[in-house]
Amino acid sequence: MRNISDIIEQYLKSILHESPEGMVEIQRNDLADEFSCVPSQINYVISTRFTLEKGYLVESKRGGGGYVRIQRIELPAHSALHNHLHHSIGDEIGQTAAEGLIYQLEEARFLSKREAGLMRAAVSREIILVKLPYRDQIRARMLKAMLISLLGK
Repeated sequence: MRNISDIIEQYLKSILHESPEGMVEIQRNDLADEFSCVPSQINYVISTRFTLEKGYLVESKRGGGGYVRIQRIELPAHSALHNHLHHSIGDEIGQTAAEGLIYQLEEARFLSKREAGLMRAAVSREIILVKLPYRDQIRARMLKAMLISLLGK
């Protein structure tokens, strides 16, 4: 059985997918009432599963008429993807940013679930047992090499 965070995430992704603007505006309290949970559960889902690294822009306004606006940031077309990735990764990349980029590519169906899983394992800090900043530099080079191989030049 899925937990409430998974259910809320899937609900938000489905209404984002249906939105012609690729954006959704919600009120925390209304969503919490709908899922019979506390508003902090909604905050948790949004702050952990709708991050910039995962391809989402979140704007929040607290208070009486407060809202949360979630917008999906689209990856460039396949032809411009190579330059975008090269720029995004740079000469070094941390594990969280690398995993977020892999997540984005999987969500956009540039990578299969299996490919994404293998890449996440390869860029893990438990695998690259080197001190910083060398670990982030090695991770960036490995990530670029894997993506060039998988997505073409």
